[in-house]
Amino acid sequence: MLRHAISAFVQTRWVSRRRSRGAFVRWQDHAVARWMSRDVRRVKFYEQATDFASLPVIDKATVMGDFAAFNTVGLDAGQGWKIVKGAPAPKGLIVGASTGTSGNRGLFVISEVESFRWLGTLLAKAMPDMLWRRQRVAIVLPQTTTLYDSARRSGRIDLRFFALSEGPDAWRAQIESFAPTVIVAPPKILRHFAETGFALAPRRVFAAAETLDPPDRPVIEAAFGPLRQIYMATEGLLGVSCAHGTLHLAEDSTKFEFESVGDGLVSPLITTFRRTTQIMARYRMNDLLRLADRPCPCGSPLQAVAEIVGRMDDVFRFDGGVIVTPDVLRNAALNADRRIDDFRLVQRGGTVVLTLRDELDDRAAAAALTAVCDLLDARGTGVQVRLERGPLPLDPVRKLRRVERIKGAA
Repeated sequence: MLRHAISAFVQTRWVSRRRSRGAFVRWQDHAVARWMSRDVRRVKFYEQATDFASLPVIDKATVMGDFAAFNTVGLDAGQGWKIVKGAPAPKGLIVGASTGTSGNRGLFVISEVESFRWLGTLLAKAMPDMLWRRQRVAIVLPQTTTLYDSARRSGRIDLRFFALSEGPDAWRAQIESFAPTVIVAPPKILRHFAETGFALAPRRVFAAAETLDPPDRPVIEAAFGPLRQIYMATEGLLGVSCAHGTLHLAEDSTKFEFESVGDGLVSPLITTFRRTTQIMARYRMNDLLRLADRPCPCGSPLQAVAEIVGRMDDVFRFDGGVIVTPDVLRNAALNADRRIDDFRLVQRGGTVVLTLRDELDDRAAAAALTAVCDLLDARGTGVQVRLERGPLPLDPVRKLRRVERIKGAA
C-alpha cells in the first residue's frame, strides 16, 4: 500500500513544479477526460454520461438521496451509517461521515488504495520533508476516522488524535508530553493553546475544519510562528497553504468551477477526478471563497485563494432579495474598534443580535453596534440590531461561526 502513497507524493510534487498555468490546465483537462472514460460510467448515476459538459450539477441532497448510485461497490446510505456507528466495513474500504456543520451529515467511501493516495498528496503539500525527517503529528478535530490509519502505517509519522469532545484541558498533559512537530486543529483551539500557555513548540501549524477569521491569526502566529491552512471536507482534500502562507486549491486532484455569489465571492463546484470508488462530479459546495487576483510568489500554477469567507448557510437574507455575506458583516464589527477581537452576530428570522464580551469597553461596543446598523441600513434591510453583552466561552465541540444565520422564526 505504501507504494501508492509514494506514487501520489511524487506525482503531486511533479505537477506543482509546472510553472505555466496553461500547461497545468492542459494536464488537468487530459486527466479529467481519462477519468471520464475510465471511471465515471462505472456508477449507476453516471452510466449514461457522455462528456464532462453534459454532467448535471449535484449537491449533498442528491448524493445522500441515492448514495449507492454514486459508488462502485453499491454501498447504500443505511449500510454506510451502520459502519460509521461501528459495524465492520467491507474489506478494503473506508467509510466515514462529516461532522454536519449545517445540520446535514454526509457519507464518504474510499478504498484503502485511495486512502494512501490521499496521504501521499497531503504530505507532498503539507510536509514534503517527511521523507528525511520523521514527524509527530497532533490531529485535533471533532472526530477521528480510519482514514488516518494510512498515515500511522506509513512508518514516517507518529500520529495522535486528540478529541475535541473531551475539551483541550482534559488532554493538555498528553499533548504537551507528545511534543508534536506538526499540529492540525481548528483556529479556536490553536488560539486557546496560545492564550492559555500550552507548552508546545511545533515546526508547523495548520488551521483546519473552521473558517480562519482575521482576529485569530496574529494571536496564533505570535505563539507558534507562521500559520498555514488545510482546506478539507467530506468531499476530499481541497487545498493546502504553501510555504508563503497562500492557500492553493488542490486542482491536481480536484477540478474547480465557480459560481458567483456577489461581493466578489464565489462558491465552488468540485469534481474529484482521482477518486474511483465514490464518483463526485460537479458537486456544489456550501463554501464561500474569495479568490486571489494575482499569482502567489511561490510560482505554483494552482489557483490561490485570498480567503475562505464562510458558508452559504450564513449569508444574511432579508426581504426583497437583499443578501449580506459573512465577511462584510464580520468586517463591520471588527473594524469598528481595534479592541474588538471576538463577537457573535446571529440572524434568526427578522432579528439580528450582536453579542460582545462584558469586559469590552462600552464605547467600543457602541461603535460596533453602530457599524453593523449602518451597514444593514445602507443595504436597505430595514432590520433592527440588538446588542447583548455576555461571555463568549470556548465550545470545543461546536464549530465556531462568528457570523451565523439560524433558519426559522425569531
